[in-house]
Amino acid sequence: MQEAKKFRRIGVLTSGGDAPGMNAAVRAVTRTALARGVEVMGIYNGYNGLINGEMKLLDARDVSDILQRGGTMLYTARCLDFKTEEGMARAIEACRENKIDGIVACGGDGTFRGALDLTRRGVPCVAIPCTIDNDISSTDYSIGYDTAVNTVIQMVDRLADTCQSHLRCSVVEVMGRAAGHIAADAGTATGACAIAVGELPVDMDKIVARVKACKEAGRHHFIVMVSEGAGVTQELTAKIEKETGIETRATVLGHVQRGGTPTVRDRVIATRMGHKAVDLLLEGRSNLVVAMRKDDITAVDIEEALRMTKSVDRSLIEMNEEISF
Repeated sequence: MQEAKKFRRIGVLTSGGDAPGMNAAVRAVTRTALARGVEVMGIYNGYNGLINGEMKLLDARDVSDILQRGGTMLYTARCLDFKTEEGMARAIEACRENKIDGIVACGGDGTFRGALDLTRRGVPCVAIPCTIDNDISSTDYSIGYDTAVNTVIQMVDRLADTCQSHLRCSVVEVMGRAAGHIAADAGTATGACAIAVGELPVDMDKIVARVKACKEAGRHHFIVMVSEGAGVTQELTAKIEKETGIETRATVLGHVQRGGTPTVRDRVIATRMGHKAVDLLLEGRSNLVVAMRKDDITAVDIEEALRMTKSVDRSLIEMNEEISF
């Protein structure tokens, strides 16, 4: 166990894909540490910046007015060098040279693996789950998800307006390469005719039948929500138009889902998680992922977190199918 008195300076970084709320986490880490008399080194461009010495000491004013900003003030980058022994050695040396006693790393599974590698080599780390996909198995909630889903909802509501004007169908592809949580929640929240996710078999004939049933029930606009991991957007769009006669267009929302002002939920949870991460480090605990479980902020061993799996809520998709007509 690392003694709290040995901590004079901690580092904070953001890695992997950006997520709304990362700035709130960085702010909470910085100000919590400063309030405890511990210096904070902001590490820019993720693990890449750690290797290359791209960092500066942060004060309270450096993290002012960032709660409302999407993205990350520390920037982010993926770092292949960090996966090599040479790159890891450079990162460890950078910690020594800059007198960094521990690190808070914000990101997803790849970020957790980096934190695990650092911890094994003597640099205590605590990770904070930040990903719009909400696919971190060890936590009920990942920072950025609520903002991303609300962004999707706003856009789909606008699409529904024009779809209704033209009696049109929109097949909307949302992010979620390996996780359909955005599609499931946003599809339910927008009253989509059907939802397709990569974790479950996609029956395109059944989806076409759903669109037909909605039309026969008197509906004048049709939304089909698809996660990118399902891999059927273009094929499904063509099939719906051919077999229903309804003008059908594909809309790929893309990276706009990553941006925007964080919601209250993301700001508050990010703040709680950032505060908890510093608490854990200063208590001498490391190799942990901060987690939300039943609204409680707790911690899970990184190795355990990486072994866990998280599935999409199938019952939500089935419920939506029953009531969306």
